[in-house]
Amino acid sequence: MKKSLFKALAGTAISLSSAGFAFAQDASPIPQISSEWRFEVTPYLWATGINGTMDLDNGLAKSADYSSSNVISNLKSGGMISAEAHKGKWGVMGDLISATLQKSGSVPVVTPAGAPLTVGDKITLQQTVLTGAATYTLADSKDAYVDALLGARAIYVTATLNAYVVGMPEKASISKTTSTVDPIVGAKGRYRIAGSSWYIPFYGDIGSGRGTTNLTWQAMAGIGKTFNNLIDASLTYRALYYDMKAGGVLQKTTMQGPQVAVTFKF
Repeated sequence: MKKSLFKALAGTAISLSSAGFAFAQDASPIPQISSEWRFEVTPYLWATGINGTMDLDNGLAKSADYSSSNVISNLKSGGMISAEAHKGKWGVMGDLISATLQKSGSVPVVTPAGAPLTVGDKITLQQTVLTGAATYTLADSKDAYVDALLGARAIYVTATLNAYVVGMPEKASISKTTSTVDPIVGAKGRYRIAGSSWYIPFYGDIGSGRGTTNLTWQAMAGIGKTFNNLIDASLTYRALYYDMKAGGVLQKTTMQGPQVAVTFKF
């Protein structure tokens, strides 16, 4: 999941876009409701930046600021995929994000004896986010499609802070793990642009739990293109927010950035 994967997905979307007229110039991006099952599988890359505070053990909090511009170099491993299944107006959807981000830094300090030292730290954030929901179609016209959704989002996140003095063997490590499942409600869909094969995809949900989470929400919008009845591609901007109670790792933390995706329909 480094630059090569991002370029591969982006290149696929661009190549499909340039070949779109050869596939189906007037392909409709609006799904058709029928009594037959229809399925979608969407691998994607979300170049998310992270801004917020990670609450660690011993009352220590550490700010986290990963920008989207350097997230690829900070991404050590991960996988991202979503899927949907529909029959008639009812359906189910799922979305999985698994990623490990790591960022290092250092700061010069002076000891009481006047000796200059450099203190370094390395923040590692390992997280898995799984969203699942049942859906019901509220609107389905030639230009718009909207599903309501009701489900839950689970997150498992571990934050680790490693601190050390450059040139010395002494090291300190603090790690904390939080897992929570929260109910969510929301809506998703797409709007067709001027009767073409281009469309505006959108998604939004909000939720809260009695346990760790005060509030969580997610939102996404952008632009996409349908090439035929088998393939879509989209470029969107996506944001995921968590505000956890005292003891939770993510304190008012926003994950946001551009996302490139290719959807395979069958």
